[in-house]
Amino acid sequence: MRERLLAAEKTRSIEWCGDCLRLLDQRLLPLEVVWRSFDSVADVAQAIREMVVRGAPAIGISAAYGVVLGLRTHLKNGGDWRNQLECDFAVLAAARPTAVNLAWALGQMRERLQRLRPGEDVLAALEAQAVVIHQSDREANLVMAQWGVELIRKFNTSPQTFLTHCNTGALATGGFGTALGVIRAAHLDGLVERVYADETRPWLQGSRLTAWELSNEDVPVTLNVDSAAGHLMKTRAISWVIVGADRIAANGDVANKIGTYQLAVLAMHHGVRFMVVAPSSTFDMSMEDGDAMPLEERSAKELLELNGQQVAKEVDVYNPVFDVTPADLIDAIVTEKGIVERPTADKLARLMSRTRLH
Repeated sequence: MRERLLAAEKTRSIEWCGDCLRLLDQRLLPLEVVWRSFDSVADVAQAIREMVVRGAPAIGISAAYGVVLGLRTHLKNGGDWRNQLECDFAVLAAARPTAVNLAWALGQMRERLQRLRPGEDVLAALEAQAVVIHQSDREANLVMAQWGVELIRKFNTSPQTFLTHCNTGALATGGFGTALGVIRAAHLDGLVERVYADETRPWLQGSRLTAWELSNEDVPVTLNVDSAAGHLMKTRAISWVIVGADRIAANGDVANKIGTYQLAVLAMHHGVRFMVVAPSSTFDMSMEDGDAMPLEERSAKELLELNGQQVAKEVDVYNPVFDVTPADLIDAIVTEKGIVERPTADKLARLMSRTRLH
């Protein structure tokens, strides 16, 4: 399966060039394919904040490379690079608060900084660490895809219909994708009859990105408005809802793109299985449950305007980007370390204690 997955890979969104970070501008897809180059911490943080790059793993990877760019500038300009780098960490960490992969990646970079040996080349060390973060996510994607297909086959070996939300493919990660990676692998294994993709308001990640990725790989995909999900579960024999995650608490509560919670409730009512696919870097084991998760809210303009044109009167707007799905609505969480069915705090603690990919 691994070689088939690699052979099928067509889309990437992050490129490291040594002295700059290149990102596929996801705000312009699918109408324009534009790569942008960034050579400073401020620019990388802005790219994360303004959704040039999005998806929890991709945000973390980009931030890691941002640290390297900041260090390169500080070493060139002279002065106290350690204090300057602390400011860079803070700027990057504040770019988007919900995706824990951002904090995780910055933590990995900070830890490597603390392990510097006397005389070691600090720039080379941190650049190597950022590359490891990127490559590790790519590897995790491949492993999760295989685990996910195994789980799907456990219940049904015939071609099936899936529903997904937001974008969790190559555009959102450092490699093959999380939830969409599982769907892509299932397609290669002959398990996909059709994929329904929620449009995912207000940024339309489903219609602009997920439908684009799947259609590029000849996966049968149908786009639907978010509010059609219940009707689809009732009438189209959906087997699985498969989504990603931006943060997972110790008890298995999952923060993901707004609308995920209601999908889980609908899936429970209709007897549809609900799968979350995320790398172990998405787990925040310091957070007991989802109640304390920071949930980002964005500008009212995203609802009041469309392509810069006002489409609604000036009224109060509530525009949360994420919601929290309780663990008791989730059938399985798939990670690179393995699968946890009907997640609980004890099961997840055992999963996270594993040190190698399984």
